[in-house]
Amino acid sequence: MASDEQLELYRVLRESQSKYTYFILAAAGTAIGFTLTQTNNSEIAYSQIPLGIAVFFWGLSFYLGCKNLAYVNSTLYANSEMLRIEFGQHPQIGNHPQMIQAASEGIRNAIKSNSDTANQLGHWQFRTLLIGAVSYIGWHLLEMWLRT
Repeated sequence: MASDEQLELYRVLRESQSKYTYFILAAAGTAIGFTLTQTNNSEIAYSQIPLGIAVFFWGLSFYLGCKNLAYVNSTLYANSEMLRIEFGQHPQIGNHPQMIQAASEGIRNAIKSNSDTANQLGHWQFRTLLIGAVSYIGWHLLEMWLRT
């Protein structure tokens, strides 16, 4: 069983990761909203292609962040079920050693897979946010250049 210090460290780490994901979600949503207000009275033009690309990547970032949270939640749920199984408290597994071992191994594999996927989604959430920002800056510079 984990010590109180280990549990507290895990809780703080999980909270920090969650805040980071929500921060990027908020940044992507805000960027999309800001773009909509900036183009409220604009007509569609070829010069807005970089802006469309930016909105696409910000939307993708938002989607990836939502998927990340879904995988994290699935991993946490699987972890709690694994603990129930290993403590012999799961109603379908009971205290049968071979069933506990088989179920625990299967859940550990699922946890690893979900965790790896959530990690990749988190990295791509950040990358797509940055790609959107670079595209937005490119659009802004293009618009400035076209006005001169």
